[in-house]
Amino acid sequence: MDILLQQIINGLVLGSMYALIALGYTMVYGIIQLINFAHGEVLMIGALTSWSCIGMMQGAMPGAPGWVILLLATIIACVVAAALNFTIEKVAYRPLRSSPRLAPLITAIGMSILLQTLAMIIWKPNYKPYPTLLPSTPFQIGGAFITPTQILILGVTAVALASLVYLVNHTNLGRAMRATAENPRVASLMGVKPDMVISATFIIGAVLAAIAGIMYASNYGTAQHTMGFLPGLKAFTAAVFGGIGNLAGAVVGGILLGLIEAIGSGYIGTLTGGLLGSHYTDIFAFIVLIIILTLRPSGLLGERVADRA
Repeated sequence: MDILLQQIINGLVLGSMYALIALGYTMVYGIIQLINFAHGEVLMIGALTSWSCIGMMQGAMPGAPGWVILLLATIIACVVAAALNFTIEKVAYRPLRSSPRLAPLITAIGMSILLQTLAMIIWKPNYKPYPTLLPSTPFQIGGAFITPTQILILGVTAVALASLVYLVNHTNLGRAMRATAENPRVASLMGVKPDMVISATFIIGAVLAAIAGIMYASNYGTAQHTMGFLPGLKAFTAAVFGGIGNLAGAVVGGILLGLIEAIGSGYIGTLTGGLLGSHYTDIFAFIVLIIILTLRPSGLLGERVADRA
């Protein structure tokens, strides 16, 4: 039972990071029906930017508390990621908005490879140890342990979802987002600026991805130029799992996917008689994707994409 409890905690933490990334996917898809496959690279840029900022601030402010350095690095990384995603939308996606869907999809894949290459040139391809800025002493829950960093990840995910739901349902920007998703042409006649709304959506998604990237690097203690590809792909799976375009579905899909991976990796060796080990954990995300697309293509909570006139 202690092992199961530990795997559940690990799954919730991993699923929370997937959920933060999946929220960016699902927001963009809900408005312009675009899968931004460069989203994982925005996560990576956020993590590496924070790593650089932390190194500079530790040298410039040697006596500063770790949480202050982490907070400042997070803010800077979010600004850089938001500017990057804003530029990507304006340069790579906006000119193709009325093109067949295959064109922006190929562009997104190309942008992902371009960002990986640029990051490799800027930060070099070697793995970088990510500093531990929060207390590392874990708390014991029964026979399992959870670190302050993992608690922070769970808390930030809950706050992010609540804030996003409030923004979409109770603010002028949220109403503009829903109107743009319903019919951008009619929304523009009612005073909404669809281009501004879409840019704002990309910026919000980038901030969530940057935060997820920093937490991913903090939890695993390393950062590198390819670190965003697999989490981004799994977060897309989580978004489809929960229902693409559905905010609550992105979180549910992310949490469930994290639990499936963690519990599966903990018991796959026993279930297969030692044939498969925990390093096969990545197969679970894609098994789930195949099953969901076969049995329920709209996801667990259903796809929420407006029918456009």
